[in-house]
Amino acid sequence: MNAPWPVELADGDIALRPVRARDHRAWREVNQRNRAWLSPWEATIPPAPPGHLPSGRPSFRQMVRNLRAEASAGRMLPFAVFYRGRLAGQLTVAGITWGSMCSGHIGYWVDQAVAGRGVTPTAVALAVDHCFRSVGLHRIEICIRPENAPSRRVVEKLGFREEGLRPRYLHIDGDWRDHLVYALTSEEVPEGLLARWHSLRYDPPGGLDRNAGSELEGRPDRDDRPDRPGNAREMR
Repeated sequence: MNAPWPVELADGDIALRPVRARDHRAWREVNQRNRAWLSPWEATIPPAPPGHLPSGRPSFRQMVRNLRAEASAGRMLPFAVFYRGRLAGQLTVAGITWGSMCSGHIGYWVDQAVAGRGVTPTAVALAVDHCFRSVGLHRIEICIRPENAPSRRVVEKLGFREEGLRPRYLHIDGDWRDHLVYALTSEEVPEGLLARWHSLRYDPPGGLDRNAGSELEGRPDRDDRPDRPGNAREMR
C-alpha cells in the first residue's frame, strides 16, 4: 500500500510540498545560515564499524533522489516547509509501516528566523491530519531529547502522549542520545490535529508559554505569536 504522493498541504501562511531539486539554493542558504541553531540538535552519522569505509553525508541532489525513491515506495512523505512563500525548513514523515501497524514518525528542522510564528506546530498538525485522513495511518510518533523541555511542552499541548524513554536512540551532534517517545493515534484527534492547534492558540488554557516549542530530533521552535488561522487545504 502506498501513501498518496505527491501532495501539497497548506494552512494560511504555512505550506508543505515535496522537496525538489530546484530547492537547492534556498535550502542551502537557510541551512547554512542556521548552522549554530541546528547543529547541537542535528542527526549525525555514527563512526563506521572496523573494516568499513566511513559514509559521508549525501549531496542535496542525492538526498532528493533518495527521498523521492522512498516516497514512491510508500515509505516516506518528504516535505519542504514554506512560510509566506519562502522555504523555511523540512518536515518528513518517515518509517511508514503498513500491515497490522499502520504507523510512521515525524522529523523536521525549521529556520530560526520564523521561530515564534506557529510554523512548526502548524506543519506537524497538517502532516498528522494528512497521515490519518488521507494516507490511512493509525499512529504517529515524535521523539524528543529529554533536555528539550520547551519542545516537550508543545507536543504535550498538541495531545501527544509520552510513552517512555529510548536510551541512546539516535546519533545526534556526534553521539548516541536518549529520546523520549511521544505518540498520537487517529482515535485521539477525531476533530483533527490542526483544529486542536487552532483552538489552543486562540483559547489557550492559561496561555501558551513564551518559551514553548516543538521538536523532532532535538530541533526547537518557539510558538508565542499566534497568527490569524486560515483554512487547511490539500492540493494534488
